[in-house]
Amino acid sequence: MLTVALLVSIIALAISSLIFFHRASPTTTSSLPEAAADAVTRIAEKSIAVLPFENLSDEKENAYFTDGVQDEILTGLARVADLKVISRTSTMQYKSGAKLNLREISKALGVAHVLEGSVQRAGDRVRVNAQLIDARTDSQLWAERYDRDVADVFAIESEVASKIVAQLKSKLSPEEKAAIEEKSTADLVAHDLYIQGKTLIATAVFTLPQAESLSEAVRLLNQAIERDPAFALAYYQLAHAHDLLYFVGIDHTPARLVMADAAIQSLARLRPNSGEVHLAVAKHLYWGYLDYDRAREELSLALKSLPNDPLLFVLAGYIDRRQGRWDQSTKNLERAIELDPQNPGTLQQLANNYLCLRHYADAERVLDRAIALAPKDASLRASRAQIELDWHADPRPQISTIEAIIAEDPREAKNTADVWLRGSLCERDFDGALRALGALPTDGCYQDTIPFPQSWCEGVVAQARGDKTAARAAFTNARTKVAKLVAEQPDYAEGLCVLGMADAALGNKEDAIREGRRAVELLPVTKDAIIGPLLVQNLALIYAWTGEKDLAFEQLTSAARIPGYLSYGQLRLHPYWDPLRGDPRFDKVVASLAPK
Repeated sequence: MLTVALLVSIIALAISSLIFFHRASPTTTSSLPEAAADAVTRIAEKSIAVLPFENLSDEKENAYFTDGVQDEILTGLARVADLKVISRTSTMQYKSGAKLNLREISKALGVAHVLEGSVQRAGDRVRVNAQLIDARTDSQLWAERYDRDVADVFAIESEVASKIVAQLKSKLSPEEKAAIEEKSTADLVAHDLYIQGKTLIATAVFTLPQAESLSEAVRLLNQAIERDPAFALAYYQLAHAHDLLYFVGIDHTPARLVMADAAIQSLARLRPNSGEVHLAVAKHLYWGYLDYDRAREELSLALKSLPNDPLLFVLAGYIDRRQGRWDQSTKNLERAIELDPQNPGTLQQLANNYLCLRHYADAERVLDRAIALAPKDASLRASRAQIELDWHADPRPQISTIEAIIAEDPREAKNTADVWLRGSLCERDFDGALRALGALPTDGCYQDTIPFPQSWCEGVVAQARGDKTAARAAFTNARTKVAKLVAEQPDYAEGLCVLGMADAALGNKEDAIREGRRAVELLPVTKDAIIGPLLVQNLALIYAWTGEKDLAFEQLTSAARIPGYLSYGQLRLHPYWDPLRGDPRFDKVVASLAPK
């Protein structure tokens, strides 16, 4: 296994300034709308969006080949520090045969120029058309057609990127020129597999079940690497998938980290000291080991050669948030949105900042912007409706929204089941809770990254309905599953928390308290300002369920005083807190979170 220490040692850790990630200007909770408006009015001259190329091939399976052409051109341009280049995530929504209004696209993406084109592949020949347009005036600045052997497509992509840099009169360092000219692979099939895997990873975080999407991405990327063992970017995406599987709790095992280690080692061997290596190490240190300081160092190094990658700023925002630096986190997420303005996922993460700060009006505004971009996204709509539950203890908007979503498309039940279940329990609608339970994915009901198994959710519903026999059977099943997880990873704080709650529900008082306390010790608020408060909140529940009310109020008061997901609506309505109701101390905590 490549240890983290060894992995980092193969990279020259020239510690550079992190000022780019920590601007000193103050942030207010209402700054986003003004910031977005300013971005439109001060569009940089050297800015560009590479729109999806149109697939003109007779064989529609060449769609990934066409996507790959766009991806390679965009990747090359994004390495140029003198350019502002919009992320592929934000441009993919313009993948349509309809005529595009380039002036509207310019305003929406905050760019002066767009590159559009088409790809036609027939046998061993390929035709690529590309044109650079000043989107503000809808005037063509440059256009060219390439008719070549299909094996030359990577050379075409490099030529197009170089021509764009020249047309926009951008400075180009020798390192940037070499990066644009470098081929990612010569194997077209491997590249198609890579694009498919990369796309799955990009969408997996916001779709369910995540496990299936990420596992399929791993399979496709491994196939790409089998075809071309020197395919560095495939190793980068493979490490990304493995680290995500670990971090979100789908496979939180040392074996999964070993897989990520191996992929990063191969990447470092092929592209030593590259931006991809530094970014991959940063993700690995953060997601795998919660090593925030070294992750920051790696992000700063990655920025030198990946100046337009929004993930750098997203990760910086995540790390700031974990360390309780909420202002800096918000600024970094806003910077990521400038580079990826049509990414609902990043907007949702910014909204999460405001939710934890209990700035619900700001969260609503950000989610409204995300929903405008993805009006059919069930998860976004459900999250937006849940704010009324958290803010004003009113679950009705949430329930009615979910009912409307499912009426429109019954398949969306699985994407809203977790929120639906929570809202139904708060409304004491046990029939609705059972329906939500039936739609719940096999992954269970996560509390951020705390992995509650499906049987836990079944126990909660059975207990709320007064079915003690069914509740005990379900909690016993949940405990068995989580105990196995903790046996494999005795220092897994999130797993210990769930085990403690299962033991509390089963009446195993001493075990429950020991496990809950250990979870908080392993991952305190000072180490993780997102999960730490949830562990404190859950320890309060463990104490409440085991009859230790004084200790419960001590933890609950602490959780209510710091940023976190604990809300007025949860305390007012969720059955979890029933053992504390009627106590004046509980009323005082609830009042402290009430809307002002």
